Amino acid sequence: MRAILSDLDGTLVDSTPAVLRVWQGWMRDRGLRVVPAEEHPHGIPAREVVAMLAPHLDADVEAGELERREIADLDGVRPLPGATTLLSAAATSTLDPAWPRVAVVTSCTGPLATARLRAAGLPEPASMVTSERTARVKPDPDPYLLAAAELGVAPGDCVVLEDAPAGIAAGRAAGMRVVAVRSAHEEGALRDAHEVVDDVAAFLRGAGLGG
Repeated sequence: MRAILSDLDGTLVDSTPAVLRVWQGWMRDRGLRVVPAEEHPHGIPAREVVAMLAPHLDADVEAGELERREIADLDGVRPLPGATTLLSAAATSTLDPAWPRVAVVTSCTGPLATARLRAAGLPEPASMVTSERTARVKPDPDPYLLAAAELGVAPGDCVVLEDAPAGIAAGRAAGMRVVAVRSAHEEGALRDAHEVVDDVAAFLRGAGLGG
């Protein structure tokens, strides 16, 4: 393992309460059926979720509005176990041979990802692949392949940390080992991962990297 490529929401930060507040408020404002928490699609860019839930609306316009609301509502966004250790190490991983290189790969936009990291008190890694940086997004492999290329690491030497089926599919399609963390999804939804752990801290301990 020469690189760790980690998802953000549900893996490094818990943003679920804020996400549900924003999305359910948006659904009410648009006269849509309010999707209950257990049905909300996680790990997919906002534009694609809008297209799924409200194909009659302009997905680009609505995604922009949702991003504005999500950046404004960061109440309760917090780091998950192991996130501080992993991202603090990211800053020095190029100097410490004991640590793999680290990147964040998220379906958030850049501004939203940065806002959530800051709200959780987490450092921003030097390498971060966000939804606007690739033409295709999770579950396609492109975001993870871009992160590996930016770190100068072959896909087969990367471990992906994910909490959502779309991200698990993306990591596997990229030819990487995928470790799923138990978060917003039930165990059955994580079955395509190579391994399932409680959280990033548990993964780091198992890899001999603290946590």
